[in-house]
Amino acid sequence: MIKKLCATLALGLGMTGAMAQDIHFGIISTEATQNLKADWQPLLDDMARQTGFKIKAFFAPDYAGIIEGMRFNKVQVAWLGNKSAMEAVDRANAEVFAQMVSADGTQGYYSHLIVHKDSPLASLDDVLKNGKSLSFGNGDPNSTSGFLVPGYYAFAQNKIDAKTHFKTVRSANHETNALAVANKQVDVATNNSENLEKIRERQPEKFKDIKVVWTSPLIALDPLVMHKELPEAAKTKIKNFFYNYAKTDAREKEITMKISKLSGFKPSSNAQLTPIRQIDLFGKRNKIEADSTLAEADKKARLADIDQQLASLK
Repeated sequence: MIKKLCATLALGLGMTGAMAQDIHFGIISTEATQNLKADWQPLLDDMARQTGFKIKAFFAPDYAGIIEGMRFNKVQVAWLGNKSAMEAVDRANAEVFAQMVSADGTQGYYSHLIVHKDSPLASLDDVLKNGKSLSFGNGDPNSTSGFLVPGYYAFAQNKIDAKTHFKTVRSANHETNALAVANKQVDVATNNSENLEKIRERQPEKFKDIKVVWTSPLIALDPLVMHKELPEAAKTKIKNFFYNYAKTDAREKEITMKISKLSGFKPSSNAQLTPIRQIDLFGKRNKIEADSTLAEADKKARLADIDQQLASLK
């Protein structure tokens, strides 16, 4: 009887501990950590008050750090781009549960290639023609708008590998790339419409020195993901918090506007990532087709495998 009582008590304590666990919220490194913390901390404080969880911001120097944090359950909830969310779903036991909603009603944002305002480069064609004489600021390899989208639409569709096309290539976050262009430290770099808007607001003098020379098709707004192994009760609390946040409260609306001109968040799922998966696979297919070192049989087998994956996404 005593053993059974102790076991029941231990189980109860374990469940209480699980519900009282810290929730580490991963924030991708699109810009300087101090800027991200200033934007997100008010929302995280509200999340702690409304859910009863201890919410701690988790920052990493690159997107992979957030993905790895979720893989080892050091991060339970995260804001990610579509590409990094795809990686987290595939490799880190994550699932998409929400999507950002823009305050102006737009359904997404855009990837850009940017140059200094005084640059003679005026178009994507100029960038591609002069690649061997240009320094290029690429985005984080797990960034949707900084890497995947320009990598596919600007480069892969033109049969170009950005890693070898330019005189020099370096990778950095959006803010660093924007400032590098403004300061003439790189000739051309990737960026996106959301980050350029933040540069315009926070550093208007630098923004004036930036010129957009290429704009992508529309990219779906960013998802939020959570670790699959969170208790169901915790998942429900977190979902309810985000689905209802900033719906009526004026102060909450100010907070989401500061984060990224948002009106709030809506329910979503892994299905949001399907277009990104298609772009990723198309890019891989183009590289395989252009690889002259592959034996013909090997190339056919790899292309057939990718075609099968693409067909399964339709």
